[in-house]
Amino acid sequence: MELLITYDVETVTPEGQRRLRQVAKVCEGIGYRVQKSVFEVVCDASQRLKLEANLRDIINPDADSIRIYQLDRGTFGQARHLGAAVEPPHQGPLIV
Repeated sequence: MELLITYDVETVTPEGQRRLRQVAKVCEGIGYRVQKSVFEVVCDASQRLKLEANLRDIINPDADSIRIYQLDRGTFGQARHLGAAVEPPHQGPLIV
């Protein structure tokens, strides 16, 4: 499945800044950063469940927001990029 993950983590406190780094690290471990707080992920159902559990354990649900959009297979290949765009190699191996 293809997922688009966006997040907005409160960063006015040191704890919020730590959570922001942790959320980014979890997302970097499974997907490709295409904008500052946007990741494209290709995964299976079990990887998605683990990803969501990891993110849920990090965030403060009263201050932070993560949105996960499940897209049709092949959607990333149809994306149009304007400006300084990143072309993530979704078909190749993810090296962390």
